[in-house]
Amino acid sequence: MLLQYTDLRTGALFAFTDDLKENRLDFLKQDNLLKLVWNRNEAPISFQVDDRLIVLQSNEILAITFVNHLVMHTLCSSLTTFAFNREFYCMQDHDKEVSCYGILFFGAQHLPIVRIPPEEMPRYEMMYQIFIEEFQNNDYIQGEMLQILLKRLIIKCTRLAQKQSYFDKLGETQKDIVRQFNFLVDVHYKTKKRVSDYAEMLHKSSKTLSNLFNSCGAKTPQQIIHERVALEAKRFLLFTEKSCKEIAYSLGFEDAAHFSKFFKKMYEQTPLAYRHAQLSQEV
Repeated sequence: MLLQYTDLRTGALFAFTDDLKENRLDFLKQDNLLKLVWNRNEAPISFQVDDRLIVLQSNEILAITFVNHLVMHTLCSSLTTFAFNREFYCMQDHDKEVSCYGILFFGAQHLPIVRIPPEEMPRYEMMYQIFIEEFQNNDYIQGEMLQILLKRLIIKCTRLAQKQSYFDKLGETQKDIVRQFNFLVDVHYKTKKRVSDYAEMLHKSSKTLSNLFNSCGAKTPQQIIHERVALEAKRFLLFTEKSCKEIAYSLGFEDAAHFSKFFKKMYEQTPLAYRHAQLSQEV
């Protein structure tokens, strides 16, 4: 089942499927969609996001953005997926409504997986049914109704993501600082690689940021920045034919030697060795 809402005037797109494998071409060929991938099966489902094997347990939801490369395995079971573009619902413009930037989407250093508790399952299943019903109501307020439902789903997932991560240890002001930092890293990692760069944008000191992340047991700000740069490097190596020199330039390094040294420090192998090893596994 594939259901879609489009608005030709604005370019808005919101799509829903209960079988991502069957409709993967419709979903994965789009390069500007945010996705919520939900395993409604009783058994776990495995698939690949970038170079990482994801095992999504029953009643877990994975949030991914358009920078992620999702690869479905041949024998992968069905996955329920919601996908939408910026024109349908702009997360940045509506962040005050849903507070998900830096937690659910554009979290810089992680792929958030939300576990739906048993007591919450009736509410999520009810939302699932209401989505299907609303996609079939072809009237002038359909788009607005679907936006309301999507916003509710995002809010509920964001609340669970906070409770199930280090965010639960933070106060509201602290959460906002961490969220903003995560989002800024996702935007500026190619040009800004020092903690002080982000501290300045947040009007905080580098020490304040480091102490904040340390207080909740999270990775250090510098680790988050480095891992975001390294993640993009791996994407270039896996999904493009760019040379190390071209990748180094794209990621803001002085030259290929500096990039190679950085990559080897992160993963204990050179970029070319990593590319060769990953491509060998696919053969």
